[in-house]
Amino acid sequence: MLLIQNGILHTMENNQSFCGDLLEKDGKIAQIARHITPTQDMQVIDAYGKNIFPGFIDAHSHIGISEEKVGAQGDDCNESTNPITPAMRAIDAINPMDNAFHNALAVGITGVMAGPGSSNVIGGQFAFLKTYGRRIEDMVVLAPAAIKIALGENPKNTYGNNGNMPITRMGIAAMIRRELFNARQYIRENPVSTKKDESARCKGQLNFDMECYRELFDKKIPLKAHAHRTDDIFTAIRIAREFNLDLTLDHCTEGHLIAKELAREGFPAIVGPALASRSKNEVSMADFKTAGQLAKAGVRVALTTDHPVSRIQYLPLCAALAAREGLGEWQALRAITIDAARICRVDNRVGSLKEGKDADIVIYDGNPLDTASCLYKTIINGKIVWPDEK
Repeated sequence: MLLIQNGILHTMENNQSFCGDLLEKDGKIAQIARHITPTQDMQVIDAYGKNIFPGFIDAHSHIGISEEKVGAQGDDCNESTNPITPAMRAIDAINPMDNAFHNALAVGITGVMAGPGSSNVIGGQFAFLKTYGRRIEDMVVLAPAAIKIALGENPKNTYGNNGNMPITRMGIAAMIRRELFNARQYIRENPVSTKKDESARCKGQLNFDMECYRELFDKKIPLKAHAHRTDDIFTAIRIAREFNLDLTLDHCTEGHLIAKELAREGFPAIVGPALASRSKNEVSMADFKTAGQLAKAGVRVALTTDHPVSRIQYLPLCAALAAREGLGEWQALRAITIDAARICRVDNRVGSLKEGKDADIVIYDGNPLDTASCLYKTIINGKIVWPDEK
């Protein structure tokens, strides 16, 4: 058991903080109280004067799948041989030995949504992972966690420049619709209701690519839409509405221009990376003000570094800059904790300090949005993983 004493607890369950203790047992948060009496079987951390938060979350990244400094052999982000690749699973390409995982731990990032890039119209399946481990199965919290689609410049440039479909935004939307139409028809014709049905279906009717969409149409996971421009954002929403699907608006770069409309639609936004160059036309309006304007309009917001576009260890810095540009300090902290967890659909386990949730905890000697503050401890599943005591 691990007991953290005398710290300032920011549970993120509400907007209140208090001085108190937190007890971990078997990888879970067992108790939060003003005072917990230590026993001999407890490892005790004295966090007097320090700030205790749930572990931070990057809600959209390519960590481990686009490895740093490795070159082509470490770049597994896009299967750019076919614009429709729903069966691609991020867990088959993420390398837990990527140095970026250590960088994440060193700033208190304990959870990431990681998956394929945006070269393909339908790129494959994201997974939500813990940032500590040597085997992907030991790190996975939710997989699949979303199905990636991409609108705009990236798929156009990847395929259109070679004379293949899609060349236009119309082509991108048509390809997504055709795929979803076929998937919906397949699922209607092949329902799974009993073990007998499952056995019969698997003997001759199973379609490897179409099965990928079953959880999507059951609304267990969302479409994860790469969309920067306002027109691409609205196209993603239009398609999600047509097929009655859940959706996250990833990047949402021009979201501040249509904040009220997006609030009415009710889909969450994962905003960023604003800490990157405006390297293409559709990100020409990238700005840290976007997250704040969306949140003020009523959109649930998380933040992304889009690692390695911006390096993952800059997530707290991105939150600080977004806070300064209108998001506000508390909302910025929510955007990398509980709101990120809710958007990623893992808030039953992570995102806040609550009894019964995973003991993923960060301790800072000051405000984590202050660049002068230093990380004291990162804890995942009740284990101190930074600094590495070995």
